[in-house]
Amino acid sequence: TAWRVLELGGSELDAVEKGCGQCEIDQCDGSVGYGGSPDESGETTLDAMIMDGNTMEVGAVADLRRVKNAIGVARKVIEYTKHTLLVGESASLFAVRMGFPYEDLTTQKSLSLYSEWLNRSCQPNYWKNVVPDSSKSCGPYKRPEEVTYKEEQTSAQRSVHNHDTIGMVVIGVSGTVASGTSTNGAIHKIPGRVGDSPIAGAGSYADSTAGGAAATGDGDIMMRFLPSYQAVEYMRMGTDPTVACQKVISRIQKYAPKFFGAIICANTTGSYGAACNKIPGFTQFHFMVSSPLLSQPTEQVVDCI
Repeated sequence: TAWRVLELGGSELDAVEKGCGQCEIDQCDGSVGYGGSPDESGETTLDAMIMDGNTMEVGAVADLRRVKNAIGVARKVIEYTKHTLLVGESASLFAVRMGFPYEDLTTQKSLSLYSEWLNRSCQPNYWKNVVPDSSKSCGPYKRPEEVTYKEEQTSAQRSVHNHDTIGMVVIGVSGTVASGTSTNGAIHKIPGRVGDSPIAGAGSYADSTAGGAAATGDGDIMMRFLPSYQAVEYMRMGTDPTVACQKVISRIQKYAPKFFGAIICANTTGSYGAACNKIPGFTQFHFMVSSPLLSQPTEQVVDCI
């Protein structure tokens, strides 16, 4: 969809918006768009961002409720406000002002995911150091009288497929770069949680003087390292996109060796690469590429490091 927009003369930003928007419509992986990844209260909320590598403008929404086209709303943040990020209920009100309809983001699928989770005593979840014990009950949780901090549990019990993001980097014919992301976030997240996807430099980053990058995976860990920004800075220094991606992953590994994550990188000449962190059940990363050198969109695979 994004490639077709470019072929028809659309801008790089148009391509990112329509490409990510197609995934919202298709509910890619159940982890983008409506009807997937319900939070602790059973609601699906959306995060998205879009970045113009020419002007360095960013539009983003987080915890967006009852509006399906999150990346479209993010684009309107650039076009009609002097802001960068709008969140929650207020982001939804902005979306309605911009002409987006209110729609229910819940589906039978998200309702059944939610009820199955409740039946499993709300396992897994994202609480720690609370009472009652969050590994055995649904709460409501509160701080204990005396806090004894336990070592953070590894996320091994969570399937590496329990959430993902569409991240997209578009390089125009003149080297202009745009990037974007859209996701419904981590499944069973604590309401109000915002991951890396709508954060500039974390979820994605675009700079027409260097390149673009987009990340996916455990946003709570990855956003602490601004991986997309870091990858673009490596490419600015002349680092090959694949190596830039690998260096970013290696940097996070030092602090969180078991994190689930991957990143794609592309420079202004159209060279690209990707890297991922190798953990059980996730040893390769698949991503799609369209280019003038390829007759059709092609799936690429890299081995994780």
